[in-house]
Amino acid sequence: MTATNKQYRLAARPVGVPKDSDWEFATESIPEIGEGEVLVENHYASLDPAMRGWMNDAKSYIAPVGIGEVMRAGTVGEVVKSNNPGFAVGDFVSGMLGIQQYGVSNGKDLTKVDPTLAPLENYLGGLGMPGLTAYFGLLDVGAVKEGDTVLVSGAAGAVGSIVGQIAKIKGARAVGIAGGADKCAYVVEELGFDACVDYKSESFLEDLKEPLSTGVDVYFDNVGGEILDIALARLNRHARVAICGAISQYNNTTPVRGPQNYLSLLVQHARMEGFVVFDYVKRYGEGIRDLAQWHAEGKLKFRNHVETGIENFPATLLKLFTGENFGKLVLKLKED
Repeated sequence: MTATNKQYRLAARPVGVPKDSDWEFATESIPEIGEGEVLVENHYASLDPAMRGWMNDAKSYIAPVGIGEVMRAGTVGEVVKSNNPGFAVGDFVSGMLGIQQYGVSNGKDLTKVDPTLAPLENYLGGLGMPGLTAYFGLLDVGAVKEGDTVLVSGAAGAVGSIVGQIAKIKGARAVGIAGGADKCAYVVEELGFDACVDYKSESFLEDLKEPLSTGVDVYFDNVGGEILDIALARLNRHARVAICGAISQYNNTTPVRGPQNYLSLLVQHARMEGFVVFDYVKRYGEGIRDLAQWHAEGKLKFRNHVETGIENFPATLLKLFTGENFGKLVLKLKED
């Protein structure tokens, strides 16, 4: 165990893309634990687009991170001290302990995980919040059924990649939108999507015509903006649009672009619904069981993009907004 606890705190509310001055890098003593508490050494932290919204002082589904507070993030790590009978030293747990090497918890926000069943980082990706987001977003909000055509933006990302695979498991067609030929090849050749279209290509709109020739029954939106409008214009009757995120809009310094083609919802008797995975906390067990079973059966593949070193957090976070990450973006916090 190192003698100090390195952490990143929010120093200022970002305007547009977060910059170095928005963060404070701190080194403190490892915290002591009280009655009923545990000390967790965080091995990995999850870097997610939602973190950008948590930095804003605005009404949302969860309170913003306060100035001076450790940056909120999902983590997975090992219990190294325990005054809680529910957790023993050596247990591995996932929780929301933030961008720091050590965190204290009363145990209520921790879930035990088994590193012998899957790599620890998978509990921040396919078997964690992104996997559950895809699971409930597609099955509950999107109400996917056999024979549907499912369009997924951010198809090579942590959530989108799993959405398309679940669509295939449920007997639907999966069409992805991703940035770059390599990502599109991965989505089709490795993940089994029926097609993937590169939004960076000059022929993007033309390339969408063939895979979406029968229209869109479910659109799973991770990016918002122009691509949301493109999808709305292609909806079938009684289509469902699941709004998971809008990463194209998170760093705007001008008003967020809303959907211009929303009248398609009226014309096609379709619906558009936003959701967050925390809506389904009581059903997490159900989702994890199915995801783990599909993964064990080889029906569901996970890809993690792991960067190393807590000092690299600010630069690594920006990969989410430039599209540099390929798969679930994870930061290794534990020093070797």
